[in-house]
Amino acid sequence: MNTFSHVPPGFRFHPTDEELVDYYLRKKVASRRIDLDVIKDVDLYKIEPWDLQGTEEQNEWYFFSHKDKKYPTGTRTNRATKAGFWKLLKR
Repeated sequence: MNTFSHVPPGFRFHPTDEELVDYYLRKKVASRRIDLDVIKDVDLYKIEPWDLQGTEEQNEWYFFSHKDKKYPTGTRTNRATKAGFWKLLKR
């Protein structure tokens, strides 16, 4: 995923949890424009975790993804991909 964003050279993205929710997530949910293209929309169920990193030398990545249900009428989240599944490591 080399084509991650269109930001100026030298730009570093280190938002606080509060900034992520109050600025980026609230704008995304409200379908409002975000000034910098630093968080991509990704269908996490169509891409394997090891394909997300690409050649970027980073320890953190930020993506927007819609939650997918395991069953149409259920509440459980579908975490399956073609080759495996996403696993929750901590809450």
